Amino acid sequence: MLVDAILPALDEEQAIVQVLKSLPSSIRQAYVVDNGSRDRTAEWARSCGAVVVFEPVRGYGSACLRGIRELAQNPPEVVVFLDADGADDPTQVDRLLARIAAGADLVIGSRTLGTREKGSMTWPARVGNWLAPFLIGLVWRVRFTDLGPFRAIRWQKLVDLGMTDRGYGWTVEMQIRAVRLGLVCAEVPVSYRPRIGTSKISGTIKGCLGAGTVILSTWFRHARDHYLGRPLRTPA
Repeated sequence: MLVDAILPALDEEQAIVQVLKSLPSSIRQAYVVDNGSRDRTAEWARSCGAVVVFEPVRGYGSACLRGIRELAQNPPEVVVFLDADGADDPTQVDRLLARIAAGADLVIGSRTLGTREKGSMTWPARVGNWLAPFLIGLVWRVRFTDLGPFRAIRWQKLVDLGMTDRGYGWTVEMQIRAVRLGLVCAEVPVSYRPRIGTSKISGTIKGCLGAGTVILSTWFRHARDHYLGRPLRTPA
């Protein structure tokens, strides 16, 4: 399989070299999407052979969408998403790819099924990570255990999803859209470590409240459409 990786990054100069150097040889090319860094993230990423693209509009989803547009110029067969802060273990990429090779369309690296090191997730993050999969299962009768950012998806299926979220709702939107379109979804256990540097979301009250609000509103919007029999909305 031809596999590329997208790594959204914001002020990750402390971690980016370690993350990129730990990616396995199964990754054809790593794309680091600089979401407005004020440090040397872009410089260090280039030094490791990554393609660096810039997305000035802040937001996790904005960075992911910018990376997708870049990949569209020379599409892979599979896209891997992972954070650039060192919390995800890049050496475990092949665990996700093995499930893709076995027939899955979307594979989530589950921190719940795997091992979380002490201090790697705050309690608001743990609560939200339990609640959102529970709510998805409540409506669509599927079982997810995590909304983790570490994931792999077939390129054409990613295009079919028509992702739109530009912020904190990116991961939950992807999973709900995947279920609504009938994609084959799977989870594999992965390890999770304390991030290197300061968290922009779970480490702040504002970030936790913002992420929780967006995740719940994304679920509610799709649940309402599901019960009203409305088709999945995709960009024009």
